[in-house]
Amino acid sequence: MSNAPFDLDVDTLGNLRPISKVVFSLGSNQGDSAEILQEAVDFLADTPDLMLVEVSPVYETTPWGEVQDQPNFLNMVVIAESTLEPLTLLDRAHAIEENFGRERTIPGGPRTLDIDIIMVGKRVSEDAIELPHPHAHERAFVLVPWLDVDPDGELEGHGPIADLVEDMDTDGVTLRNDIVISAATGF
Repeated sequence: MSNAPFDLDVDTLGNLRPISKVVFSLGSNQGDSAEILQEAVDFLADTPDLMLVEVSPVYETTPWGEVQDQPNFLNMVVIAESTLEPLTLLDRAHAIEENFGRERTIPGGPRTLDIDIIMVGKRVSEDAIELPHPHAHERAFVLVPWLDVDPDGELEGHGPIADLVEDMDTDGVTLRNDIVISAATGF
C-alpha cells in the first residue's frame, strides 16, 4: 500500500486526454484584416475542446520571406489550452482560413488569413505538421506578440521567448494600440 496522497488508478481514468498549451499565430494583409482577425479568434473560441487563455495585442508587420511586394500584415498570437490532437487543430485552422477565402497559390504571398500552429505542448513533431513551427524562432511577428502575453514562455528546442526576441531585429514590428481583438469566450 502506498502512502502517496493522490494515487491514481489508471484504469479509472477512462478517455481523459492531457491538456496541452497551444500557441497560434494569426496574420492577415488582405481585406479588412482587423475584422478578419477578430472573426478568426471568435471561431477559435467556438472550437470544442479548445479554451482561449490569452489574446495578444495586434502588431503591424512588414512581410517576411521572399515576397516583399505586398501590403504589411496585421499579426497576433492566441494562447489556448486543448485536449485536441495537433492534426485536429490543423484541420480546424485550415477550415477557418478557408472560410475567409484563403488561397495557397503563392507561398509567402498575400492572404486574407493565415493561422499557424506554433506549438502544442512540448510535442516535437507530427506526421503532417512540424512542431514546434520550424520558423517560429526566426519570426519577430510571432515572438513579439507572444512575449506580450506569455513573458515566461518557451519555444521547445529554442529556449525562452524573451531571449529569442532580445537577439532579433524587431524594427518591422509595430504595436497597433488602435486595434483591439477580444476573445468571445474564455475570459
